[in-house]
Amino acid sequence: MKIVMLGAPGAGKGTQAKMIAAKYGIPHISTGDIFRANLKEGTELGMKAKEYMDKGLLVPDSLTLELIMDRFKNDDCANGYVLDGFPRTIPQAEALTEALKANNDDLDYAIDVDVPDENIVRRMSGRRACLSCGATYHIVYNAPKTEGKCDACGSELVQREDDKPETVLNRLSVYHAQTQPLIDYYKGFDKLKSVDGTQDMNKVFEDIVKILEN
Repeated sequence: MKIVMLGAPGAGKGTQAKMIAAKYGIPHISTGDIFRANLKEGTELGMKAKEYMDKGLLVPDSLTLELIMDRFKNDDCANGYVLDGFPRTIPQAEALTEALKANNDDLDYAIDVDVPDENIVRRMSGRRACLSCGATYHIVYNAPKTEGKCDACGSELVQREDDKPETVLNRLSVYHAQTQPLIDYYKGFDKLKSVDGTQDMNKVFEDIVKILEN
């Protein structure tokens, strides 16, 4: 079961990816985790990536893809994987398709967690964080007992820069320009399955399980 997760920032695709991985005993693979693991182990690919990161540059697509294909060789990928955060653009998707094809391999599903922009802005702009202990809250869905104060340590809660409405809208505009075209790309290969991401997290997961087990 080889799956790519799609969806706007804040749609909850990372949470769903973790739940799929746990249920089916396959790894949840994110590019961030791959970079960190290769840097920690000091691999040749990791050192190449570090050269770019140390200069504040993005790691090139070709090297990111090489790291991902290398990760797929691990024993824990024998029964599949959930890929989260790559591809983000059509050229990345095309390169992934070609690299898999070269290994006589292919994806089974591209799952799109679909959430309208206004829901995402509301969801993300309601987040509050405690910078002292790392606890996170939401003013609607998971409010602290005392407004503006952390339940765990009593420190002031803040709205992170990333969660401010104007930042969220900016990230969404980048998503629509670069990443949303992937929906049509995978639809063209008959791999795309969409779920309503506005539902409760567990209901979204139920819908995904129905797709995977149909």
